[in-house]
Amino acid sequence: MTCGISCVDKTLNKSFYHLGICIAKHPGYFIIIPVLLTLLCMTGYQQLKYQIDPEYLFSPIAGEGKTERAIVEQYFKVNYTHRFNVGRITRPGRFGRVIVITKDGDENMIRREVFQELRQLDNLIQNATTTYDGDTYTYKDNCARWEGECFENDILNLDALMDDIEAGQLNLTFPFMFNPVTWDAHLFPVFFGGTKLTEDNHVISVPAIQLVYFVTADTKRQDAKGAEWEETFLRVVGNAEDSGLFKHISVSYFASRTLDHELEKNTKTVVPYFSSTFLLMGLFSIITCMMGDAVRSKPFLGLMGNVSAIMATLAAFGLAMYCGIEFIGINLAAPFLMIGIGIDDTFVMLAGWRRTKAKMPVAERMGLMMSEAAVSITITSVTDFISFLIGIISPFRSVRIFCTYSVFAVCFTFLWHITFFAACMAISGYRERKNLHSIFGCRVQPMSVAIKEKRNFLYKAIMAGGIDHNDPDNPIDNKDHMLMAFFKDKLAAVINNKWCKAIIILAFASYLVGACYGITQIKEGLERRKLSREDSYSVEFFDREDDYYREFPYRMQVIIAGPLNYSDPVVQEQVENLTSTLEHTSYVTSRRYTESWLRSFLSFLERNNELLNVTIDDEQNFIEAVKEHWLFPGNPFSLDVRFNDDETQIIASRFLIQAVNITDTNHEKEMVRDLRQICKDSPLNASIFHPYFVFFDQFELVRPVSLQAMVIGAIIMMIISFVFIPNILCSLWVAFSVISIELGVAGYMALWDVNLDSISMINLIMCIGFSVDFTAHICYTYMSSKKRSPKARVREALHSLGLPIVQGSSSTILGIVALLLAQSYIFLVFFKMVFLVIFFGAMHGLFLLPVLLSLFGPGSCLTWTGKDDGSDAEVDDSVDERQLEKPFSQSYYMQYPTMGINGPYCSKGFLGAPYKAYGVDEKDLGLGTSGEDSSESSSSRSQRRQQQQVAATEEEVEVRETPRRRYEEGWRRSSYQNIYGQGSAAQFQAQPDLYGQQVSAAEWRQRLDTHEQQQRQRQRRGGPYDNYHQDMDMEMDMQRARRNSHGDIIDLHGTPNSSMDERLRRQPEPFGAGSGDDSSYRHHLAKAMPPPTGGVPPAKRYHRRRSSEDSTNRHQRWPANIEERRARRTHSPAHNRPETATPSYAYRSSSHHNLYQPNGKGSKHPPTYQYGDYYQ
Repeated sequence: MTCGISCVDKTLNKSFYHLGICIAKHPGYFIIIPVLLTLLCMTGYQQLKYQIDPEYLFSPIAGEGKTERAIVEQYFKVNYTHRFNVGRITRPGRFGRVIVITKDGDENMIRREVFQELRQLDNLIQNATTTYDGDTYTYKDNCARWEGECFENDILNLDALMDDIEAGQLNLTFPFMFNPVTWDAHLFPVFFGGTKLTEDNHVISVPAIQLVYFVTADTKRQDAKGAEWEETFLRVVGNAEDSGLFKHISVSYFASRTLDHELEKNTKTVVPYFSSTFLLMGLFSIITCMMGDAVRSKPFLGLMGNVSAIMATLAAFGLAMYCGIEFIGINLAAPFLMIGIGIDDTFVMLAGWRRTKAKMPVAERMGLMMSEAAVSITITSVTDFISFLIGIISPFRSVRIFCTYSVFAVCFTFLWHITFFAACMAISGYRERKNLHSIFGCRVQPMSVAIKEKRNFLYKAIMAGGIDHNDPDNPIDNKDHMLMAFFKDKLAAVINNKWCKAIIILAFASYLVGACYGITQIKEGLERRKLSREDSYSVEFFDREDDYYREFPYRMQVIIAGPLNYSDPVVQEQVENLTSTLEHTSYVTSRRYTESWLRSFLSFLERNNELLNVTIDDEQNFIEAVKEHWLFPGNPFSLDVRFNDDETQIIASRFLIQAVNITDTNHEKEMVRDLRQICKDSPLNASIFHPYFVFFDQFELVRPVSLQAMVIGAIIMMIISFVFIPNILCSLWVAFSVISIELGVAGYMALWDVNLDSISMINLIMCIGFSVDFTAHICYTYMSSKKRSPKARVREALHSLGLPIVQGSSSTILGIVALLLAQSYIFLVFFKMVFLVIFFGAMHGLFLLPVLLSLFGPGSCLTWTGKDDGSDAEVDDSVDERQLEKPFSQSYYMQYPTMGINGPYCSKGFLGAPYKAYGVDEKDLGLGTSGEDSSESSSSRSQRRQQQQVAATEEEVEVRETPRRRYEEGWRRSSYQNIYGQGSAAQFQAQPDLYGQQVSAAEWRQRLDTHEQQQRQRQRRGGPYDNYHQDMDMEMDMQRARRNSHGDIIDLHGTPNSSMDERLRRQPEPFGAGSGDDSSYRHHLAKAMPPPTGGVPPAKRYHRRRSSEDSTNRHQRWPANIEERRARRTHSPAHNRPETATPSYAYRSSSHHNLYQPNGKGSKHPPTYQYGDYYQ
């Protein structure tokens, strides 16, 4: 099954094993040092650099828009103090905007009462006083100016014409007109929104009017004063609107600092939910880690898991601030995610602890626990670390900063859990070792003892717990978990049903169809309104802007850089062709809205050539004419031409075009891409620019960057899965799951109103790591199962990981539920996308993967042929498919008691952990198990032992040879179905019975009956061992020609040594000191064992044999350690026993299917295992 790359998990297992022992021996150091380091790192918070600039965070670091802006500012720097023109700005600057609509039912704004309130609003804004650094000023003191005049909203001068307009004597001509009273040139598209026109372009009604106020921002002091004025503007307008000052108009407002404020509000919004989230997660962890057993319950460890994650996050953030990394509000989502990751690791480590034997020393339990948890928590942490590391190379600073902080947090969470939390577990282990109550700390009795002593109900319900060290495997103290049984018996039965499989596959197909449809509906780009809270004043402004000002949204600048001879007709033609090409696109309106200094100058000369009498045939004459007649200071075109230092050559020029009917972000992306391409195709060194293009660059980059990150992440996740779980088929299933989950998240996020932007990109990158957690473990558990039946594999996988998947997914979703309450798009996106990836990951792990693996995984031929009976029969991976499909013919034969899989600690379990190093047939149940007893086989053994004890009590009066009967019955029960293995690479090899042959149940019963008859004959002749070999030769002659169910002749050459014969031939010997649950039983057996007399009737023995066979068929068990058995085969006491030595019995443990042989008379060493090998 594996591909040979197992050094990673072996190294991790060994390293974590020694780390666990070290922590158990010195837990205090591993608690104090992380606490001190956390406090030390938290001093880095004084180095906090808080960043809220939207352009800095959400625009690409090296976007084309920033390059284009650098070109414009190189030649045409904005002068706010003297020569400000709103259509030619390169940065938003400091400004205030209002969009006014009516609220009295009449949508037309061209009314006297409306303009009166507009005048009132304008006076309120201009007269508001602001104080900065001891300087008190108003808007007129700090306004942007053109030739000494403040930038004003000349549209308000229409109030002088309002009587004529309302009387119908004057029509407003769109798009511009001269005011016959004030001689202002009114550019209506700048101020009017949603204008309704006649066919002659006469204005019918105006639903919205916009007013804009710009202040100077040429120097840092002016910028600071402008920022303070914006605060006053927002406060004054907000108070006027909220107080109901205006009866006819409704005002929405916006300033350049609004987005900064909203990002800061987003940060403050989520902070109050930290405490409630920690309380919720703490309560969830406490409840999840509690059990019915008052001693083995770990409520405080669940709480310490949260504390460990919080400490790690605080330390990580402090260290990142020490490194000078800026802090942004989005980072506050990281603690919620880290708590979820930390709780998952907590479940893994607690599951590893519960799979250790309670009677083992604490240090050994800690070593084994850490060894088992090594791969699980490491693969989770590594995948999350790599996914965030991919985000650091993103072109968006917001993504880089968040992922950098998250990388620190993931590393610290991992380190704090394997040190601080592990030390807390060690302390809890010492408490459990002393059988102290998990909450009250007092010593209590195990439930089995409490029942025997008839303690009251309240004591048994609240206080009883732990194990009785005299009977550690008592089934009363080792109960199976109810929810784990549900996943094994109920959910697995549903998934194994063929009709349910069809429904699941159809549901998955529907899921993919919905995801693909959603991908076609993805909108790209981060809209500005998404940065604001839902209850923000800016949301109303953005909505009105989209409703009324999308017809003429952007005034774009086209820059032609480099020295050119504009007197050359070829150059003039190239410039005109570029202008016309841009105007003829669907994104740009007609030429009447274009401002081109060259076109207008040439037209002016053509109309006035006779009057002016100038020539422009050469460059110098052209420059002199344009400077004298056209580029005078009062003409805005003077801002569009840049001369060299001696003004003898034009080194740059620009013209302005007007965008039209740009509806949404996708349309904006297409516009920017197409207009840039036209400029690149021009023979001129041309570029196009608008201040918002800096943000629009994300539209071009977010899709390819996200796709690149997802593909790279999926490949890396597959490689990581293969390194930690060395199985190529498992890695392919993991890659398939990652792609499927990412496809679902990308598709359904669009249907859930989430755009593809820098915020969702963070989550897509993060989801790459999260999508591996559930699918990798469920896939590997299925693949590593030794069950022959796919149905049995499904049952085993769900029994192992069903509950942990539910626990892990629930904890993560609970950890981010506070983000849902923040009413912020940024944090809402985090909740939606993390919820999607966790939900889809859990559904893939619980339903889809088990179905697909049963249909296309190992043993799937049984599913397709309908031969899958769901039995728990086990099979070697190397068995040929033809052998798997044939029913076993040898239904009953005596097998070696133990067999195992070699690993770093004599056995190998889930993810390389030594799941058999501390007990027989205990299975690793995977990620996050919190059941009261994680081993299915342990519960089954406990139930069988209880049945044996009841049967022994009932027969005590009738049969006095109880120890001997228990021994014989246990020996027979160890016989079970033979499993063949072919090739040297097989992990489980076929073994002969004690006679060196494979025999059926009927043959075995016949052989035992013959043996009983011979025993009675020996007793009548005077001794149980007289003529033993002659009788055995007679028996072998009778069976030498017998054939097995395959038709092969059973060859019984040699000297057989059966378990029954060997026991009857040996005499009891004094016993050495035992260990565990065997010592007391063997001591009792040494006293109670009478000489074998064959006192039990054959019929009764036959009845017990049948019961043993039925029990074995129902509860088949794998032996534990084949390598140790083979090594001891040559050292068996029978090999070295002198012929004259008195034979002794081999005894069988009540809890392990092994035979114990005392080392000798008076030996104080533990007994050695005897495997009943046949002798050569």
